[in-house]
Amino acid sequence: MRAARRVALGVGGAVVLLAALDAYVVVTVLIDIAEDVGIPLNRLERATPVVTGFLLGYVAAMPLLGQLSDRYGRRPLIHICLAAFAVGSVLTALASGEVMVVTGRTVQGVAGGALLPITMALIGDLWDERERPVALGAVGAAQELGSALGPLYGGVLALAPALTLAGVRLDGAQGPLTGGLMGVIPGTMLLRGVELGGWHAIFWINVPLAALAAVAVHLTVPPPDRERRSTGGRVDGVGGALLALSLALLVAGLYNPDPAHAVLPPWGPPLIAAGVVTGAAFVWWEIRSPVRLLDLSTTRKGPLLATLGVSFLTGAALLVTMVFVQFTAQTLLDLEALEASLVLGRFLIALPVGAVAGGLLARRLGDRIVCVAGLLIATVGYALMSRWPLDLAGARLMVDLDLLVAGLGIGLVIAPVSAAVLRVTPAAQHGVASAAVVVARMMGMLIGIAGVSAWGFYRFQSLTAHLDTPLPFGLDPDVYTRQMNEYLSRVDAALHVEYTEMFLVTAVLCAIGAVVAGFLPRRSL
Repeated sequence: MRAARRVALGVGGAVVLLAALDAYVVVTVLIDIAEDVGIPLNRLERATPVVTGFLLGYVAAMPLLGQLSDRYGRRPLIHICLAAFAVGSVLTALASGEVMVVTGRTVQGVAGGALLPITMALIGDLWDERERPVALGAVGAAQELGSALGPLYGGVLALAPALTLAGVRLDGAQGPLTGGLMGVIPGTMLLRGVELGGWHAIFWINVPLAALAAVAVHLTVPPPDRERRSTGGRVDGVGGALLALSLALLVAGLYNPDPAHAVLPPWGPPLIAAGVVTGAAFVWWEIRSPVRLLDLSTTRKGPLLATLGVSFLTGAALLVTMVFVQFTAQTLLDLEALEASLVLGRFLIALPVGAVAGGLLARRLGDRIVCVAGLLIATVGYALMSRWPLDLAGARLMVDLDLLVAGLGIGLVIAPVSAAVLRVTPAAQHGVASAAVVVARMMGMLIGIAGVSAWGFYRFQSLTAHLDTPLPFGLDPDVYTRQMNEYLSRVDAALHVEYTEMFLVTAVLCAIGAVVAGFLPRRSL
């Protein structure tokens, strides 16, 4: 029995890792995806839904589908989620436009977001209260490993050589599969070429991985209890819908496809206000509803809110770093995707080192002291990053050291926050409390990247509004080359201002997080 539980835990952790990898995998190839779907380099704000679409689906689905697994069983829900994850991956791999790639990523997010709480619930089914925290920690480690490896994983897979399956044309010849269509639309493409290499490989590989995971789940996860399925409790559909709607309204309000004139689009303020009202309605419902998405009614609210607040703010800092350090390396250092991910790798290396150190220090000093110290270190790191010079190629050592400081600071927070939420909740609520910390972090990523990006892209557009792209017509080649070089230099200068101001905003978020961390519980309650 013990060996079977360990195998099930390993499979569940692998499934969580697969979903976590894809939450961050596009960071490395976001510019490549943008170029392939027709988004120009100076309009990268249109690429943010590729990131936020996944996160929105991930966060919105996480609590509700976890509850559905209580009613219908863990194994069937995991199978459904893996199938949907594969479908979303295929949609993304085939995408040739913005709408399709965002749709595919959102489907991936919905499926991936459900896998973490279902796996945690499975641990609750198989482990007793005394052994459960260790198993939950293993699953949490798989989630954190995905955040650290995701960008590098994407960069390596994107090296797959370009390979296009040739399209099939209807040339008027009658064939066994074409029949009467021939002659009606002669010369029309029946199946256009399918790209298998480059960034597309990141999503194609998910199909066999999801299939293997489904087989492993079927062989290791116990089948659902028929009696529990027939008499299972109610599902908080209203709470799930309110949470999803609130997040969708906030993200839509912060997304500005034309930031040349304002930070927010014309519809931004009313949608944000509606999102806040809907969020308040969600809280009101969760307080009064007999069936709740996150039932933490027996938990002390002050320490709990502090842990969730710290998790939210560190999530925002984490994703802003992953996206915009990658952008910085690709645009200002002119590096390819994998080379740029290695620059980001300095931050990602420091992250797990800080996580291990944070866990060890928290045992001696307490969660609160380590969290405050980590966020203050991160504040210093991001403040230093906001002072990066325009000539980054001549300051690579400074870039590396600043990223190490920021990554170490954020990493120090991970273990103490997870430990703090377990200490302020009863053992019976450990699974849902751990899920709440992850939900808060992902919400921070979602709202943080949307908000900080809205400001950053507005600043870039305002700084480049007066620039005219030089055209070669009627100009001497030397004159055109000089004008183009001047134009590109001014664009780089605008990008530099955009990125450094974003890092300064992130430093402010970490400083606020340090204040919030001061409300974490002491060593003993």
